[in-house]
Amino acid sequence: MFDQNDPQSTNPGGDNPFPAPADVPAPSAFGDNNGPVGDPPFVAPTHDDSTPPPPPQDDASPAVSDDLLNIKQEALQQLSPLVGHLDQSPEEKFRTTMMMIQASDDQSLLKSAYETAKQITDEKVRAQALLDVVNEINYFTQHHNS
Repeated sequence: MFDQNDPQSTNPGGDNPFPAPADVPAPSAFGDNNGPVGDPPFVAPTHDDSTPPPPPQDDASPAVSDDLLNIKQEALQQLSPLVGHLDQSPEEKFRTTMMMIQASDDQSLLKSAYETAKQITDEKVRAQALLDVVNEINYFTQHHNS
């Protein structure tokens, strides 16, 4: 790149300002036992990833779960008479009613879901809603027979 005859050379004398020490061997193109030149040496992991850690022990889980289920049931009971006050399209009202049915296993809401499904104007969405009603009825009739 820069030699003695190069006028742009930053080292007019041609000497290498940073000569390699004589006692350091030149790097091999193939590297040594540590991999290619310039790569850090490989270090094997010190832990075994094949065994997952045990799940955390939480003695409060059942109590928290029971509290959440109680809140959910109370919220559903309070929501049920208020659903008619929500400003929703028939499709949104259907989804809300289906959510309430599935969350509470309250089959008494199926008639309302069916009536709302029939009001959906988009035929594809109405067909899916009616299918969802049939599937919920199947769930309750199979659940009841078991």
